[in-house]
Amino acid sequence: MVNRLSAEDAMYYFLDGPGTSVLTGALMIVDSTSGASASSDSVRGGQLDYPSLVSLVERRLQLVPRYRQVVKEVALGLGRPLWVDDPEFDVTYHVRLSALPQPGTAKQLEELIARLMSRPLDRTRPLWEMYLIEGLAGGRTAVLTKSHRCLIGGPADRDLSEAVTDDTPAGRSLDEDLWMPSSPPKQTSMTVGALAEAITRPRDLVDSLLRGNGPVADVWSVADKSARLVTSAVQQLVDAAPDSPLNTVTTSARLFTTAEIPRRDCVKIANRFDCTFNDVLLAVVAGVLRRWSLSVKDSVSHGETVRVIVPLRARDADTGSGRSDGAGSWMPASGPEFVTDLPVGEDSPVVRLMQVAGLADRYSGSSSRLTSEMKPLLPELGIVPFGEFSSRAFSNMFQRAYNVPIFWSDGVSERFLKGCRVDQIYTVPTLSAQRALAISVNEYGDSVQFAFLADRSVVTDLPAMAGYLVESFDELLQAGPVGLAPKHP
Repeated sequence: MVNRLSAEDAMYYFLDGPGTSVLTGALMIVDSTSGASASSDSVRGGQLDYPSLVSLVERRLQLVPRYRQVVKEVALGLGRPLWVDDPEFDVTYHVRLSALPQPGTAKQLEELIARLMSRPLDRTRPLWEMYLIEGLAGGRTAVLTKSHRCLIGGPADRDLSEAVTDDTPAGRSLDEDLWMPSSPPKQTSMTVGALAEAITRPRDLVDSLLRGNGPVADVWSVADKSARLVTSAVQQLVDAAPDSPLNTVTTSARLFTTAEIPRRDCVKIANRFDCTFNDVLLAVVAGVLRRWSLSVKDSVSHGETVRVIVPLRARDADTGSGRSDGAGSWMPASGPEFVTDLPVGEDSPVVRLMQVAGLADRYSGSSSRLTSEMKPLLPELGIVPFGEFSSRAFSNMFQRAYNVPIFWSDGVSERFLKGCRVDQIYTVPTLSAQRALAISVNEYGDSVQFAFLADRSVVTDLPAMAGYLVESFDELLQAGPVGLAPKHP
């Protein structure tokens, strides 16, 4: 059975290139001293080291079959690329050991993560890596998974970090995995198969050849068709985001930093000012971006805003309560999103919170600010000789739609890695072309954990954002009713 990349996965695959690498990841901080004495995976409990992690990953790969497959492109782009078993799969190539120099500080860890996320993946192998990072202060260990975005494009496609963790220290029992790679298809058979598929839909084939997706097409017709499709699919493009240094030509060099705040206090703020839990988190981000704006220029005008894109599910009635049901994921998921403005020009934290809440409510229900599921400019048939061009055209169309993407995870209950408690989980957000900053927000345990990934050449002071986040949160926590009556004084 032919297993083609979906249209969306193909878009992410072709978006890779100089200045951008469509990677996402998860950073888990593990208490290596908290392991159970045994586990259901027949892996030594109570010891998280490189051999035991490799053994665990080998057993859990059956839960994420794409992690043993490579992407094979079809000649002349006559079909979307295929997922093909890697006949030379070597788990030890993908699972790697690293260590921090003493004293193993958070700053040293963040610098290492930035360098690891700056490196492109080998496209001749399965598109992922995992790092066991030893030497953290306090006897802790970090595990970083680094995956290409096309690996986790659909709701059924889990990230490896989710596959290797468990709800309980005892783990789970899995049948022995006797995986054998299928024989890789020849390029000739891939081409013939793509043509045969196309022949069943001849109108699409002719349209692709003559109007912009075939090997004899004019590139400019592709650009024109792309522009019309995007204008139809994403209405907010007519309302450009504010000018910002955060929308600029980017490099592949990264900076990374993290911060966390107490979830219980976020709930208190939401109750005090009669808004949602997620309104509070957006307002905290607004305070961060306000402080960053003031750090790079002399002043910020009163009406100045930064436009962000947020998953629409962050506005669902059953989310944002400050409670974690444990059923969620910490990796980005496909789905509709909306753009909203954060009033960074407002100096009062309470007024800023009220404005954030009002704008988010208004825009999440507005078709002009709502995206459908973001699909690439590739027909379902999959004829993509200019796939890379089309994907980049799609990305460029979104350049002015928003300034900063915010990746919003579901609430997640306590997780264990080989019997050891995971203390913190940070999503490493995707940083695509023309974006110099991306932010992720996770609810995990008793805290809300934020991660910031930035272009090293643009946001040179990214480590300061951790301090900005704590300051922004503290001013909301301590704020009284400045011209506004809180619900619970």
